[in-house]
Amino acid sequence: MGTYTVRDVERVLRLPESTIRGLIKAGFVTPARGPRREYRFTFQDLIVLRAARALIEANVPRRRINRALKDLRQHLPETMPLSGLSISAIGDRIVVRDGHAHWQVDDGQYLLGLDVSMEGGTLRVIDRIEQPAPRSQPQEDWFAKAVELETTDPAAALKAYARAVEIDGSDGAAWTNWGRLLHEQGQMREAERIYRKGLAQCEPDALLHFNLAVLLDDLGRVPEAIEHYQHAIELDPNLADAHFNIARLYESLGKEQHAIRHLGQYRKLMNRR
Repeated sequence: MGTYTVRDVERVLRLPESTIRGLIKAGFVTPARGPRREYRFTFQDLIVLRAARALIEANVPRRRINRALKDLRQHLPETMPLSGLSISAIGDRIVVRDGHAHWQVDDGQYLLGLDVSMEGGTLRVIDRIEQPAPRSQPQEDWFAKAVELETTDPAAALKAYARAVEIDGSDGAAWTNWGRLLHEQGQMREAERIYRKGLAQCEPDALLHFNLAVLLDDLGRVPEAIEHYQHAIELDPNLADAHFNIARLYESLGKEQHAIRHLGQYRKLMNRR
């Protein structure tokens, strides 16, 4: 099976482009880039995107979403099985079924029911209507609200990210997006402050280190940028962009062997996609 464009994802998953890009920014998937730098999604990316959206809509806590999606990706086949897939909530477990086999993925009360199949060579992802587990104290998902607001009201999005980390200071995705949005607006010092505060409050997070490294890189603080790219790679050796960026910085410093090693790793990772 080949890869999918943003338009394909919109058609198959019935998600607007703004939502797709918001989920990418949140770090739920890292699609490859085509020859014109366009996003190219794998079959696994599509399923993870749809599952992420369903879990966000169910107000599942951010850390549990990240853990569930990581486990889900590990158990998904690389291509669509002839028997199709069924992804559902059973009791307090997410279960992935492939024909007669099944895997249990993570813990938690989730609202998730997806049937995935191939019909006439076309991938179909169908929602099954399921009732969410009762929530004693429903809370607004400020992270999801912030992602939606980024393209229409960035100032409100910043406030929503601030509210998200106020509720859960260990939410690495919220700190990452908050800092990135500040960076995009040219608020470099404030972005650095947010990234460093997030690193202090969260468990080790590759994307937080990576985004801080990009910021320091833009500020010309090369040794510090390299340090944080290295931290990102230690936490996630498959973070291709970190290998590419650090290779470029090593090359600028005349450290050719370091540059060649990371550039080779970058190419190896890109060839897998």
